[in-house]
Amino acid sequence: MNQQPVKPYPFYISFTFKLLMILLLGVLLTWGQNIIVPFLFSILLSILLLPLVNFMENRLYFPRSLAILATVVSSLLIIIGLIYFFSHQIAGFLKDIPSIRSHLEAHYETVQNWIQKKFHISTEQQTVMLNSASIDVKSTGTEVIGETFFTITHTFFYIIMIAIYTFLILLYRHMIRQFIIEIFNKDYETDVKEVLVESKAIVQRYIVGLITEMGIIAVANSMVLLLLGIKYAIFLGLLAAVLNIIPYIGIIAGMLFTSLVTLTTSPHLSDIVWIIISFEIIHFIDANFLMPKIVGSKVKINALVTIVGVVIGGSLLGLSGIFLALPCIAILKIIFDRIEVLKPWGKLMGEDTTQHNNKLQKRLQRIKLKSRKIKSIS
Repeated sequence: MNQQPVKPYPFYISFTFKLLMILLLGVLLTWGQNIIVPFLFSILLSILLLPLVNFMENRLYFPRSLAILATVVSSLLIIIGLIYFFSHQIAGFLKDIPSIRSHLEAHYETVQNWIQKKFHISTEQQTVMLNSASIDVKSTGTEVIGETFFTITHTFFYIIMIAIYTFLILLYRHMIRQFIIEIFNKDYETDVKEVLVESKAIVQRYIVGLITEMGIIAVANSMVLLLLGIKYAIFLGLLAAVLNIIPYIGIIAGMLFTSLVTLTTSPHLSDIVWIIISFEIIHFIDANFLMPKIVGSKVKINALVTIVGVVIGGSLLGLSGIFLALPCIAILKIIFDRIEVLKPWGKLMGEDTTQHNNKLQKRLQRIKLKSRKIKSIS
């Protein structure tokens, strides 16, 4: 008895199934982020630490468990040190919140008087409009304390879980790799191995490049702010460098926050002008020289997909999603480029090469025409 070939579903049905799958994946990420986020970070950290573990195992002849333990503990100490340094800078900033608030109130009165003169809106009307959108600080004071305690414990839990996951992933990495290869059909074994190798290489280069770029931007920002005599220079420089991870939007957010804090701590308006000019120059150098050389050459993702991915990651997983968005998108692009059905999606995520190819074809045609003319003349 001959079996009839299975008819493919109509486009609208298959497209609906895909949308439902994406929706379920978003719900799963949102509900299970306390489990998924530490695991994803541990995968990235494992890929980053893998060369060091291999070096200790193969060159220094450390036992596998000891090499992994030493690497994970060292990275954990570095992360804790960075968190302590950053939190110490934030603590110094928070101590001066009362003086910053008093400066803001003075600037607020100046703005109120200007609005009253220009738009003829009384200060009472402005106060009513602001009070309708304000929050009662006294009633939320205990909630803020509770949320702060929850955030500290939550971060500590994340760090411990990431360290444990990273140790176990590195310990069983060969078994996990073999499992991933064997769950697919043998016809795709070569493609699966290529995806694993390329994903590992791209994630390693991307994370190293991102950390390098962030360090350069943090040093440049801090040096500029220190030269200008801005208060909290190191804190603001680090914060602007961290925000710079968010493409296109981060530099604006860092610049606005730095300018706002400077406005409340410095009596000179020229400091804000110099901050904006300096940050723009640093951003120009970063976007045109540092990013293409350090990070851009590792992950070929276009601007539209980058912004959409960062926004979706931030909406689903918060700040963690912003950091995880680009490595996950890069891995997805590698997978899409290897699967025939998903190749259009991989092209959509990459850079537009049609214009470059058209220019190249035109140049080749010109070269051919010139060569024909030279032959005809000769």
